[in-house]
Formats: sequence, structure tokens, C-alpha cells
Amino acid sequence: MTFKTLSIACLLVGAGVAVAALATRKPPAEPPTPAYCQAGGNWLLLGTTPPRPASIRDIVAHAARQDVVLLGEQHDAEDHHRWQLQMLSALHAQRPEMVIGFEMFPRRTQPVLDQWVAGSLTAQEFLKQTEWDKVWSYPPHLYMPLFEFARINKIPMRALNVDKSLTRQVAENGWENVPEEAREGVGRPAPPLPEYVDFLREMYRLHEKKSPAHAGKKGNTPDAGFKGFLDSQLTWDRAMAEALSLEVSQDGRRNPTLVVGIMGSGHIRFGHGVPHQLGYLGVPKVASLLPVDLAGECRQLEAGLATAVFTLPNKVVPPSEPPRLGVALEDTAQGLTISAVTPGSLAEKTGLRAGDRIVDIAGRPASGSSDAVATIRRQPPGTWLPLRVARGDSQLELVVQFPPRP
Repeated sequence: MTFKTLSIACLLVGAGVAVAALATRKPPAEPPTPAYCQAGGNWLLLGTTPPRPASIRDIVAHAARQDVVLLGEQHDAEDHHRWQLQMLSALHAQRPEMVIGFEMFPRRTQPVLDQWVAGSLTAQEFLKQTEWDKVWSYPPHLYMPLFEFARINKIPMRALNVDKSLTRQVAENGWENVPEEAREGVGRPAPPLPEYVDFLREMYRLHEKKSPAHAGKKGNTPDAGFKGFLDSQLTWDRAMAEALSLEVSQDGRRNPTLVVGIMGSGHIRFGHGVPHQLGYLGVPKVASLLPVDLAGECRQLEAGLATAVFTLPNKVVPPSEPPRLGVALEDTAQGLTISAVTPGSLAEKTGLRAGDRIVDIAGRPASGSSDAVATIRRQPPGTWLPLRVARGDSQLELVVQFPPRP
């Protein structure tokens, strides 16, 4: 064998060994699950790294000494709302003088909330008069236990939010260009922390990726579009913080009432949203409590995320989605009109089109978008929903066939 042949043979053998080594090499192992993420039903204090376990007694005692307690949620997560109810009950036992503020309701619905707590409305009347399916639209059964808790204990409920029309104006035109009389009494938001701006910029980027038609709408530049988005989020945070702070201090006197805020976790995380605005309003004694899932958020906990978090056990059966037709509805002078149809949706399969006007739904006149959404959400899986729609000069009878439960 020549030297050249031997060299090539050695190279081939070496390459084979290398390939074999690569083939048998195991992928990097995932980091072990932290001990505090291996079981649900535990409290963790986030002032240190790693998080420190705590008892519910300690958490409730600490929270009850604050002026404001913020309870976060993922809006469509049923266990988050069960946890909120548990916390309301525990806090109420410590501080019976309580007020509960809800992100779900704009300020104009406050009289309806008062009537509900007074026992003057049925649940159906309450949801209809607050225009639930228009102002919030998440399934009401997720929230009704919280509202019932307030009612049976005579705990005042406060509407923390503003109308969507205000945040829409701010997003499109900027805070400075919205007339003062249109701001619903909301003051100028405190300047945001840089970390919050970064977080919202990422949220904006993801939103625009899903809805590219809206990218850079304001001023036709991405930066201008983000500025409007940022202003609208700050207005949202400020409005809720102001409503909460009014309950803490009235006529310059400190109120002994414990003020609890029910809102999305994004307004609470790292103290950036509502807690930051509360600090500027002179309310520094705030406890932020969040529920986290074992499989996801629990593995990524950071100091400062909240005062404490509660680990929720994994669910065996995922929550079922409420029925969705796949249309955007508008209440117009001509009636209930379909402004858009989602491709591939039940609406498209049924033959509905943008511009159609819904005349009847389930054999009853279509009185508005709120009633229509409520009717659709009540539709059981595997059933049919008759519709009569006006299209041009004609009227069509259509039937939506909701699929059976998987």
C-alpha cells in the first residue's frame, strides 16, 4: 500500500469515527425542573433568586396589610378565575371592608354594577345592561362567581376601564391629540419604565405580524404606529390606577378599605403597568399576586415579576372553546351588519359574506351585536343555528351547523 493510499484510508477511518460519534451523541439534556415547579398549589415569593416558598397564611397576611392588592389573570383561563375567587375569600376574611375593581367594565357601566351589588338585577339583566358581550366578550361563566361573591357579601364593585373608543382614539392620534373632554377624566400617564417600553414593543411587533394590514397605520411608519400603541396602553394603565387610587384616598383622608383589582397579568408584571402608575399617584403599598402554570411560566420565574405567584396544577382536560361563527359584527343604522368574515370559518362555510345584514337569529329579530354574540356562545356543540340575512334586495335563509364536541 502506498503512503498516499494509507493516508486516504486513515482519513476515511477517522471520518467514520467522527460520524459515528456524531450519530451516537445525545442531544443536550433539558435543565431539570426546579423543585418548586414539580407540584401545584404552592406559593412562591419572588424577592429572591431562586424563589422562596411561602404559606398562604403569610401571603394573605402580607397582602392584607397593603392599600391595594392586584390579582392577575389570563382572561380565558378558568383556573385563574377560581384562584382569584379563593384569594378574594381569604382577603375578605382579613379585611371585610373591601372594594373590588374590575378591568372588564368601562366607567359608564358603574350604575349597573351598583344595582347588581344591591340585588336589583338578575344575572342575565346584569350582563345585558353592562353590554358584556360588547365590552369584554369572554365567556361570562368565567367571571360570574367573582361577581356573585361581591353581591352576596355586599362588596362594592368598581368599573376600572374606559371605553374602547378612547383607547382607539389615543392609538390612532396620540394622547396629546385627544381633546381633554374626550379623555373620560383620565390624567396624563406617568412616563413608562424603559423595560415596559421594550415589553410593549415586542407585543406590538407580534400583533403587527398577525395583522400586517394595521402596521404603521398612524403616520404610515412603524415607529409612529408603535407610539400610538404605547400611548393607548399607558392610558389603559393610568385609567385603572386612577380608579383604584380614588378608593384608597378620599377627600385627602386614608380609607381603611382594602382595594382589590382584577385585571390581566400584563398590566401587573414586574410592576410596570398599573403598579407603576399607582406609585406616581401616591399609592406605594401594593401587592401583586399572579397565578402561573407549572408547565410554562413556573420554569421562567424572575425576581420582581410579582410580589408572589401561585403555582396552578396541570389540567388533564383542556377547557373547551366557546362556539365561534367567525364574523366581525357592527351595529349600524341599517341594522346588525357583518363587516368581515374569517377565511375558513363556519360563517364562510355557511355562505355568509361581508355586507350581509342579519335580520333574524334563532328565529328572533337580531336586536344588536351583544345579543347575537350571546346567542352564538350559548349554542351547544353539534346543533344548528338558523339565520335570516338581507343581501342587497334579497333575503336568504341560512343554517350554521356547529361541529360536535371532539
